[in-house]
Amino acid sequence: MKKILHVAPQNYAGVPYDFFSMHNACGDSSRLISLHKNPLSFKEDICLDFPLPDFDLAKKWRRKKVSDMEETEITTAPIFKSKNMFESLYYYFSDISRSPKVDSLIQKLSLDDYDIIHFDGGLDFYRSPKQALKWKAAGKKIVCCYYGSDLRIRGLIPELDKISDLNITSEYDHLALKKDLKYIFYPYNTNEVPAKVSRDDDKIVVVHSPTNRKYKGTDLIIKVMNKICGENKKVEFVLIENRPRTEVLEAKNKCDICIDQVGGTMGGTGYGKAGIETLAMGIPVITNMTKEYQDWLPENPFSVANNEEELYSSLNELISDLNLRSEKGSFGKKWVEKYHGFGSVNNQLFALYKEAGII
Repeated sequence: MKKILHVAPQNYAGVPYDFFSMHNACGDSSRLISLHKNPLSFKEDICLDFPLPDFDLAKKWRRKKVSDMEETEITTAPIFKSKNMFESLYYYFSDISRSPKVDSLIQKLSLDDYDIIHFDGGLDFYRSPKQALKWKAAGKKIVCCYYGSDLRIRGLIPELDKISDLNITSEYDHLALKKDLKYIFYPYNTNEVPAKVSRDDDKIVVVHSPTNRKYKGTDLIIKVMNKICGENKKVEFVLIENRPRTEVLEAKNKCDICIDQVGGTMGGTGYGKAGIETLAMGIPVITNMTKEYQDWLPENPFSVANNEEELYSSLNELISDLNLRSEKGSFGKKWVEKYHGFGSVNNQLFALYKEAGII
């Protein structure tokens, strides 16, 4: 039995929690420490609930950094560095203020006893990876796992990247940004989703549940859905935003088609937690994918749409064909169990551990 600790800036879409749950379900011992509370009420193990700066100037500064990155073609993972003196001072004093709470937690939970430390998002408790350096010096194995904009926008923390024994990702486009990344499917417990509800009406309900409209191409999706709903009164569009996790799942299981993401910016290509959970309910999913990604993904269960015209075509194809929806939904559910199930992902992860000399 291995003791595996996850440290995550936030429980992004519940994925760090899924890794933590997978370890425990497969016979290892794991804890997840998240630094900031997830606003969408995903389950937590331990959340330190450190505050994020949410005043207007801070929000404006974050938007500017994202905007600057969107104007730059990203061909390799950027290296993080403070943009100016004020940002440097913020991180310096933030790290100092966190130390007492972090040190107390490490002692209380005997976190020094863990064998493998996952830094989800490639980030320590601190912006300066001083705790990771301590654990590395003590002989711990270090794993960095990247989920999305952490690598595309913030970039690598050089001192942490240097000591990492294994770097993994569940984002296909990341593989081109950092050459030593290893791909691993998100772990997903299909038992957590409610069964799809059979409705008495003859409507075709299409759902989209973005966590970030810009990343998911929501404006384009709304435009296409408005057009389709205007042409076909049997079609209903459900947009789910800023609602608790349980409500999202309850709303999704009454739907017939899901749109994950199409034409967004900085959100990568492919699918995320929203697509996985909807497939797990037996509901067909439309998302964007490059040709290379489509060819690479084993037994691809998705309907692919990379622009407005393709989304319109894919939606009409699924709307008009009940058998196609049923076939794709049934296959998608089996596909999630095969590739994202806890046992499958845990075996894949331990194979990567062995390859990296971690176990």
